Amino acid sequence: MLVRFFLFLLLFSNYSLHSYADEKQLIINRLLKINNFTFNFKQISQGKIETGTCFLVFNNKLRCNYFNEKKKEIIINNKTLVVIIKKFNKNYFYPVSKSPFQKILNKNSLINLIKESNIELNDNIDVIYVDKDERKISVFFDKKNYELIGWKIKDKLQNEIYFTLKIQSTNTIIKDRLFKIPSTN
Repeated sequence: MLVRFFLFLLLFSNYSLHSYADEKQLIINRLLKINNFTFNFKQISQGKIETGTCFLVFNNKLRCNYFNEKKKEIIINNKTLVVIIKKFNKNYFYPVSKSPFQKILNKNSLINLIKESNIELNDNIDVIYVDKDERKISVFFDKKNYELIGWKIKDKLQNEIYFTLKIQSTNTIIKDRLFKIPSTN
């Protein structure tokens, strides 16, 4: 009886590990087919909810337009992140290398993150990555179609940012000028 129990436990744990490996590969296969996508988002940070729309082009290009009174925009183009507050005519520049975005916006980095991460199967597929500095990045994928549906990161001030997204279109023509970095103030 004890032998059967251990055999069952061994088979079950082997199946679970194999299942997680399959989930990772299915996510990676889905990502390999995508060059860009447009999505709507909801961002929660410090109890504040913001919404908007974004354009993401692998590798390292993102533009988000927030639907708020400040007319906030974020542009990431390769190594530069700019937060634009149109209402106050202000631009704030940051290096992408100091943000977790470098792991998410570069397709190869995102694939490596997935390979090196732990997976939790909940309502969605949660990919949990902890870097060498103990910073945690959680990336979420839909269980049915393996699409990216969000992430949870900490910014440089250690504020937790929870970002959910709904992809509207993939692999469409997105003009490069959309990611033009404005000049400094």
